[in-house]
Amino acid sequence: MAVTLTDLTELIHQRRTSLLVDHEREVPVELVTELCDLVQWAPNHKRTWPGRFALFTGEGRQRLGDAFGDDLVDEGYGDPVTGDPGKVDKARRKYLRTPAVLVVGSASHPKENLRRENLHSVAAGVQNLLLGATAAGLASYWGSPPLNDSKRVLELCGFEPDVHILGAVYLGWPAAEVAVPQRPPATVTVVDA
Repeated sequence: MAVTLTDLTELIHQRRTSLLVDHEREVPVELVTELCDLVQWAPNHKRTWPGRFALFTGEGRQRLGDAFGDDLVDEGYGDPVTGDPGKVDKARRKYLRTPAVLVVGSASHPKENLRRENLHSVAAGVQNLLLGATAAGLASYWGSPPLNDSKRVLELCGFEPDVHILGAVYLGWPAAEVAVPQRPPATVTVVDA
């Protein structure tokens, strides 16, 4: 089956960043696994397959928030003198906003340029995942982690200690329509001579 540019454009324009979800309806693990497989189809120069994934549901979401919160405290956040207690409190609660939260990481590499390529590959793959979530009828939101190298979260996820945490993808079934955000047109510089 051929997909036209128009079909792809419509799918991209349908994608919304949204946390307006049905909190009672679970997201099947099998569906999330299929979405993670889409990450593997992003360009990956040396075929290092750097994507790392950990799905948190139920009480696991609170464990994720507590792990981030504890590492933030270790980093000096939360202390009224040295840090912002609001950031720690928010980290402890925010993963409860949707029924499923997928932590996405990128494997490191001894060569700096390949470490960066791994990051870019996984980030490109997350766009595949988000578009797949839209096609499956899910609402999604890609959030930045409070720490990219949270030791407790890396351990909780079962990731290698040098994995870079790219973000948390919140997933759920939409509970409301979200307006289409306006986007500026792309500016393209053409060099033809």
